[in-house]
Amino acid sequence: MFRCLVFILPFLLISCAKSSEEKHELILSTAFKDYWYSGEAEITSYKLEQARYGEIRQGEAVLIYVTEDFLPQEQVKAGSRKEENISVLKLNATKNFNTGIYPYSIMQSTFYPLNGEKHALKVSASIQEWCGHVYMQLNNKDDFQIISHSYFAGEADEQIELDKIHLENEIWNMLRIKPDQLPTGEFKILPSFEYLRLSHQEIRAYLAIGEFYTIDQLNVYQLTYPELKRELKIYYSRTFPYTIEKWEESYPSGFGDKAEILTTTAIKKERIKTDYWNRNSNKNLPLREKLELN
Repeated sequence: MFRCLVFILPFLLISCAKSSEEKHELILSTAFKDYWYSGEAEITSYKLEQARYGEIRQGEAVLIYVTEDFLPQEQVKAGSRKEENISVLKLNATKNFNTGIYPYSIMQSTFYPLNGEKHALKVSASIQEWCGHVYMQLNNKDDFQIISHSYFAGEADEQIELDKIHLENEIWNMLRIKPDQLPTGEFKILPSFEYLRLSHQEIRAYLAIGEFYTIDQLNVYQLTYPELKRELKIYYSRTFPYTIEKWEESYPSGFGDKAEILTTTAIKKERIKTDYWNRNSNKNLPLREKLELN
């Protein structure tokens, strides 16, 4: 079985076929290719303090970045080398925390193309807890095609089409490639799938404000959503490979009028590079200890 296939690119990836609205010039540096096409994923563990139901919960978050070949029509990971494959930088972002007696498990996956196309090719998210589970997926076709399934009344099964706008989920991939291409000023954006499902917000474009600044030798990219009373700050290294050292997310947490703005934080614990798909034996458990994962 093929797992997370990676290949050395023999040439620079430059936009060509599509209009400027769909593609932008993207030239990958030698440093980028040496780091991301080494046959390994980058795995970073974080100490998580997650706001949920008006309280802060202790947990763990993990960001797994890896390059792989992607099938443009089926929009899944390729199982073999083909000329039409698209190289993507994939992010699997996971969270695990408890709310009282019962656990939450969250995973978001974003596939961002390295051939100059403007938006993520696919985004998906799933949330599991003892009350039930929800799933949401976006496919980048002629427009954004979104499906959402939930056990909540009023959210059970949805199919939505959106014009192509910025996606918060793709911000985390773009930051690792070329941070200076992140949107700034006022613009329309689809908030993260995790946020939309946990807060039961309508799946649509929202106005946001993007800005950059520097704190304590780290660059910060900040998104502010005035309508949602929500703010996201991503702290990352100032030079390549632009590693994410921590993040903060603030928005109202709780029930009804008693909801107050709380801040979720994630602070880096450890980072390794490894071909994790080949490290599935019990003898590889020390790698979890290295990442300080329970």
